[in-house]
Amino acid sequence: MLRSAAATRRSGLTSAAGAADRTAPVTGARPDPIRPRVPGGARARAWAELLRLPALFTVPGDALAGAAAVAARPGPRTLLAIGSSLCLYEAGMALNDWADRDEDAAERPHRPLPSGRISPAAALAAAGACTAAGLALAARAGRPALAVAAPLAATVWAYDLVLKHTPAGPAAMAAARGLDLLLGAAATRGTPDAVRAALPSAALLGSHTLAVTAVSRRETTGGSVLAPLAALATTGALTLSLTRPRPAPPASASPPVPAATRRGDPGHGPRRHPAGRGEAATPGPPGTSAPPPGRTPGDPQDLLRTALGIGYAATAGRPYWHAVLHPSPQLTQRAVGGGIRATVPLQAALCARAGAPGSALLTAALAPLARRFAKKVSVT
Repeated sequence: MLRSAAATRRSGLTSAAGAADRTAPVTGARPDPIRPRVPGGARARAWAELLRLPALFTVPGDALAGAAAVAARPGPRTLLAIGSSLCLYEAGMALNDWADRDEDAAERPHRPLPSGRISPAAALAAAGACTAAGLALAARAGRPALAVAAPLAATVWAYDLVLKHTPAGPAAMAAARGLDLLLGAAATRGTPDAVRAALPSAALLGSHTLAVTAVSRRETTGGSVLAPLAALATTGALTLSLTRPRPAPPASASPPVPAATRRGDPGHGPRRHPAGRGEAATPGPPGTSAPPPGRTPGDPQDLLRTALGIGYAATAGRPYWHAVLHPSPQLTQRAVGGGIRATVPLQAALCARAGAPGSALLTAALAPLARRFAKKVSVT
């Protein structure tokens, strides 16, 4: 489907260029055959493909999960963190195509740069502008947010320009996702200690990203069983961590008895009760004790967390398993796509795990929107 659509776009551009040549006045100058003139609507679509707009729906959940990790309610600074994350993400998308323009010319000639719909200089300028905008938004959110956004931006540029094709590439991509979650935590809480509190959630999100990136390194050639197998094992471990019931809070000690109600020396001997009266019975059926304070069995938040965790496992696990059984390029690419789509339910499960059901539901609602827009705009 993508290949036929790309072929259709290329043929349409070729026809448009030919028509322009026939109608242009004979002045000795001809339109550039490598970069034909692109109508306004087609140019907007080319930028949407370059920036991979449907993938943007996987970004806001980072900041929401970061806010949930520090038990802070999302606010204006959280929105600034989301805006910063979106800008830095788009900077990485534009810079990625600029750095891979020669490789894409051979393997993906339908992409905006090798097809001539967008110039390399424009893509590089967009990457720089998005980076500057992302850092500016982080600065508006406060110094702690900027302290996280700066290394995040450096990681994005280092990955695209240097680390992508090295063994450190997957780790750099995982670090970028983890830093994005920490950006949401630092911006929402507004204090440096927020980063330390959100590290466990950032580690879980980074582990998932590391697994997806490792699989993606063989998506054009296939043949790797170890990468999707390791990703499948990582998905299982993360699912267990997300769905494991929380330990019940310890029963609190009996409150001190006021001295006025005691008999004899305060602090010594058993408490005495008026004649005919004893300790109040524990409510509940005979032979049972009262449930500890806090969460009760069947709590809606626990049910939501479990459902989101299972949704994450199903979204990522099935394509990983298919790639293990048949590591062809097509199934490996589907495994990468499944891993990317699974980022949203993972973020939602992290929100629910931290006790933020509202953020969890909001994040989960982004998944169908991402699928809907992905059918309209190619991201490959």
